Amino acid sequence: MFGSKIDLFRKEWLDVVFDQKNKSYGAYQLRRQNSSNTTKSLFYASAVFILLFVSPKIISLIKGALPEEEVVKQVEVTVAPPPPVNPDTPPPPPVEPPPPKQDQVKFPPPIVKPDNLVRDEQPPQIEDLKKADPGQKTIAGDPDADIVVAAPVGNGPKQAAVVEDTKVYDFVSIETQPGFPGGMDKFYAYLRKAVKYPPMAAENNIQGKVFLSFVVEKNGDLTDIHVDRKLGGGTDEEAVRVLKASPRWTPGIQNGKPVRVKYNIPISFTLSGQ
Repeated sequence: MFGSKIDLFRKEWLDVVFDQKNKSYGAYQLRRQNSSNTTKSLFYASAVFILLFVSPKIISLIKGALPEEEVVKQVEVTVAPPPPVNPDTPPPPPVEPPPPKQDQVKFPPPIVKPDNLVRDEQPPQIEDLKKADPGQKTIAGDPDADIVVAAPVGNGPKQAAVVEDTKVYDFVSIETQPGFPGGMDKFYAYLRKAVKYPPMAAENNIQGKVFLSFVVEKNGDLTDIHVDRKLGGGTDEEAVRVLKASPRWTPGIQNGKPVRVKYNIPISFTLSGQ
C-alpha cells in the first residue's frame, strides 16, 4: 500500500480527512472539484494560447479579402498669372495662304467712281477667265498644290421630319368640331332607324339614356367607344353596336388639318306609347 501512489484528492481519502468535520466548509468542496477545475483551467489556457497564436494569421487573411481603401492625395496647385503684355511688341506678320492649284486673276467687284478717279487698269477678259479663276488679286497657281476647300463641309440641306399629330383634342376647344354627315338631325334619324330595343329592357320597362364617349379619327372612323353611364338591360351593348356601325363622321379641324377629337353623346331608349 505504501509503495502505490496515493491520491489525496480521491473521495475515500477526503472522507477520512474530513471525518467528523464540517464538510460544508469550502475546503472540502475545493478538494473534491480539484481535478475538474484543473482540467478546465488547462483547456481554457490552451484555447487562449492557440487563439493568440493564430489571431495574426486570421487578421492578415481578413485584410487581404477586403479591398484596400484608395487614398486620394490632394495636391494644391498654384497657377501663376500670365506675364504682362508689352504694348511695344509688334504683332506677328500675316501668314500668306498657300498658292491655289489654278491661276487666279484680279477681278475686284465693280465700284462706281467719278471719271477723274478711274484708273487705266483694264478688267480681265473672257479669254483670261477661261484659264484662271477670278479673285481679289492676281496669283500664280501651283499645279502640284492640294485643293483647299474654304467653305465649311456639311451634309447639305436636310428635309425636316414630318411629325404626325396623334393628340386627342376636346371637341369644345377645337376650331371645327366633328359631326355626322348632314348634321345631328341626320344622326338622330340614323339612331331611330338603327337602334333595336333590347327584349330584356322592354320586358323590365327600362327606359332612359346611355351616355357614351368615343374618338372621331382623322378619317372619320369612331374608335375607343366607352359607356360612361350605363342603363342596363342590354341597352349599353346596343348603343355601342349602333356607334360601331355608324357611317364615317366629318373629322375635326385644328390649324387647317384633320385631328383626333374626343366626343360625348347620349343615346335615348324610350318605349313607344309611354
